[in-house]
Amino acid sequence: MAQQDSAAEPGFPFSAIVGQDQLRLALTLCAVHPGIGGVLVRGEKGTAKSTVVRALAALLPPTSSGAPARLVELPVGATEDRVVGSLDLEKVLRDGERAFQPGLLAAAHDGVLYVDEVNLLHDHLVDVLLDAAAMGRVHVERDGVSHSHPARFVLVGTMNPEEGELRPQLLDRFGLAVDVAASRDVDVRMQVVRRRLDFEADPAGFAARYADADAATATRIAAARAALADVALPDRELRRIAALCASFDVDGMRADLVLARTATAHAAWRGATEVAEQDVRVAAELTLPHRRRRDPFDEPGLDPQQLDDAMRDADEHASEHEPDPEPDPDGPGGGAPRPDSDGGDPPPPSEVPQADSPPAPAPKDRQVGAPSAQFRTRLLTVPGVGEGAPGRRSRSRSAQGRTVRATTTDAGRGLHLVGTLFAAAEHQVARGRREGRMLLAPSDIRGAHREGREGNLIVFVVDASGSMAGRDRLSAVTGAVVSLLRDAYQRRDKVAVITVRGAGAELVLPPTSSVDVAVRRLRSLRTGGRTPLAQGFLKAREVVLRERVRDPRRRAMVVALTDGRATGGPDPVQRARIAAGLLADTSAAAVVVDCESGMVRLGLAAELATALRGACIRLAELSAEHVAGVVRAAA
Repeated sequence: MAQQDSAAEPGFPFSAIVGQDQLRLALTLCAVHPGIGGVLVRGEKGTAKSTVVRALAALLPPTSSGAPARLVELPVGATEDRVVGSLDLEKVLRDGERAFQPGLLAAAHDGVLYVDEVNLLHDHLVDVLLDAAAMGRVHVERDGVSHSHPARFVLVGTMNPEEGELRPQLLDRFGLAVDVAASRDVDVRMQVVRRRLDFEADPAGFAARYADADAATATRIAAARAALADVALPDRELRRIAALCASFDVDGMRADLVLARTATAHAAWRGATEVAEQDVRVAAELTLPHRRRRDPFDEPGLDPQQLDDAMRDADEHASEHEPDPEPDPDGPGGGAPRPDSDGGDPPPPSEVPQADSPPAPAPKDRQVGAPSAQFRTRLLTVPGVGEGAPGRRSRSRSAQGRTVRATTTDAGRGLHLVGTLFAAAEHQVARGRREGRMLLAPSDIRGAHREGREGNLIVFVVDASGSMAGRDRLSAVTGAVVSLLRDAYQRRDKVAVITVRGAGAELVLPPTSSVDVAVRRLRSLRTGGRTPLAQGFLKAREVVLRERVRDPRRRAMVVALTDGRATGGPDPVQRARIAAGLLADTSAAAVVVDCESGMVRLGLAAELATALRGACIRLAELSAEHVAGVVRAAA
């Protein structure tokens, strides 16, 4: 059991946590078998996610060196060098010796690696963490250094879905996933508050009350970890696992492997020597829900009834494939006949039912506000080079991007070693060097100017007025918006949605990274009435300016989907142009998607694009099948 520093204030005890049974079980099973691959904890703010994780670290067995297990926290802004380790530049420059400087993964060995807001971490760093968690080792080949070290840890990532989802490919890499929410039971809420207040009043005394319970849990974790290798996984339960994963139509084989490891860990946790059906059931509840999201906008979770049905089908599948009893050695064909046989000869191998997966269910149609077929959209980018949050849309200066050149102003983004050596080389004679190591001065240091991609704020202004309300037309526009939202999801943008109809404009979705929420809002989109485009552009201007105060580095792009036929009030078209000009003055990039159709075309959308100092494309040209374009904006 990890020991608390006697001088440090004790943490909240694991045994004192009220509720969150599934989360505590998932963390415990990963502590028993770190090879499960970590736990993703999804939940709203204030649900004790961080408290539970920190409490677990105190229960882990000591490291292989006898030191207490550590809780290592990985900040969202960490660089890859900080995570995996890098060349020890101090030794290189001082001693001329190549040496490796370990990173956070090495520090977390035999402990817990905790990543709060993992959904905001750059995708390639999430991949690095998940690879290390699955393999238990880190291999580094960089900067002329080849290094490998153990990194066996319990990986825990927490996230608030309202701030954006992880891509399905990354969700699948987490072994287990748990959704947490605050209890709505009054008695439970009272107990949570009472224990927290008691802890804050006397941390040491409160911890002492639960010391025995925590010690018992720590002992049980250590015992289960020691017994893990001796737990058997019978073919019947392995077949049940395979049938479950096949019935839920999960991608690849990772789910089967994780489910088997989790079931084995659960059997060890309850002191059994063999995996049973109950272990598979528990493992399925933790392993499968986040792997059912075949689409970014699918709802997460697992219907208990669906799991019951799948378990029943898997049980039948396993029963059908029970092995025959051992034949009687006294004669051929001896032994009791199978229950489903008539006592005759067994069928030839070609007739034996095979363990093939059942046919996958036909894909269900999904509709979001009755959209037309969605498509991959062309790339719309903000011009220039920004400094926003890591993403996949527009160019940006980035600590994680590729090195473009050496600079004297970007030392904080990493050392440009070659540039530093070249800068020092021209001064070696003047510094009196004749042989041996180079003589360096602080003025020689050159930083690495790196460029990557950033996520942007995409503000959608959707014309939902009567002129757009034709069934086919609105379906096409809604399908385009969903396609653009899917693109924003993949490029890690924040999105906001403004609808224009009737008497004004409505911000139906404030800026958020959770674009699947935007899709749900589109399902209830109402249409009809006049077209107050001026109010829509003014509302977009308000959103852009307000968000710039909150997140000044995230550059904005406004995407307006309209036919440009403003109505309502005196001279509505001219007022829409004036409002568009005011929006353009914010320097937000803009593109107008011209939704005009029919034989008579007025070209008003193109005029609005000119006022916005942006681009205008036809709705049919939004597909990536056309040549990709870049949004034009004010310099």
